[in-house]
Amino acid sequence: MSRTVFVTGGAGYVGSHCCRAFAQAGWRVVVFDNLSRGWRDFVRWGDLIVGDLVDADAVAAALKQVKPDLVAHFAALAYVGESVADPGVYYVNNVGGTLNLLNGMRAAGVDKMLFSSTCATYGVPTQIPIVETHPQHPINPYGRSKLMVEQILADYSAAYGMAHVALRYFNAAGADASGEIGERHQPESHVIPLAIQAAMNGDDSFQIFGDDFDTRDGTAVRDYVHVSDLADAHLRALDYLQAGGASDAFNLGTGLGTTVAEIAAAVERCGGKSLIRVVVGRREGDPPVLVAAAEKARSVLGWTPKCSGIDNIIRTSWRWHLQEAEGERAGTY
Repeated sequence: MSRTVFVTGGAGYVGSHCCRAFAQAGWRVVVFDNLSRGWRDFVRWGDLIVGDLVDADAVAAALKQVKPDLVAHFAALAYVGESVADPGVYYVNNVGGTLNLLNGMRAAGVDKMLFSSTCATYGVPTQIPIVETHPQHPINPYGRSKLMVEQILADYSAAYGMAHVALRYFNAAGADASGEIGERHQPESHVIPLAIQAAMNGDDSFQIFGDDFDTRDGTAVRDYVHVSDLADAHLRALDYLQAGGASDAFNLGTGLGTTVAEIAAAVERCGGKSLIRVVVGRREGDPPVLVAAAEKARSVLGWTPKCSGIDNIIRTSWRWHLQEAEGERAGTY
């Protein structure tokens, strides 16, 4: 039987990779995206409805039209600095938009949601690796908006029987091996694309925010998980919810950390170009180490990251950004 998933934010980085995995597994995919931060050319594995979650009537109408079995919710604003400068937009979009989505789901009789959450809900960790039961004390409006949605989902689950899975990503990275889609942000703020672009350009420098952390080389440690592994986890979570799985939350990470200096070295190694490094001051609130405990996703969802070796992440990213640079020069997007 055909199964339909309604994907908000499916034109974005993680959402588009998940749409590809969903479609390849036999799901009918319908993307709902306002294209403010997503890309029309990333919608290749299903229909596109252009719409905004803050428009409650548009969301409700789309859900009634599509009649999905399940909603996968990726649509969100996700820049920490921007959230600090303009928190109102984040609460309207991330929290208010999700409420519109949930109420539209209730009206359409849809009772299952897969939610794209984040390790930013934990804030500064008190233990490493971070387990799902770690206290959640986010330190910026972006993280707080995601935690609010998790709390709303728990309330809707208890009151209305709406099952959900919240997947708390650590650092999404890499690009699909096919080269069809990858990581495209404007402006770019993510460490691996910034390092790759600096190496490709040659004259540009790569900023390292602090080299005096209590880590093995003084630079911050993060848990990088390949976006294709994230897509596999989402597919498994869809099947879990379809099979009647209870509402729950899962970390998505490798359990291994990579320093910023190791990222720079991997970019040089995999790209074959030198990278000019410039050390600047730490960013406020930047924890020395963020690494996931991901045993729960392995035991419950059967998920094991298979593509997340740092060299594979860099190689797939490098190919994608090289292709993007060529496309930008040719004016193809």
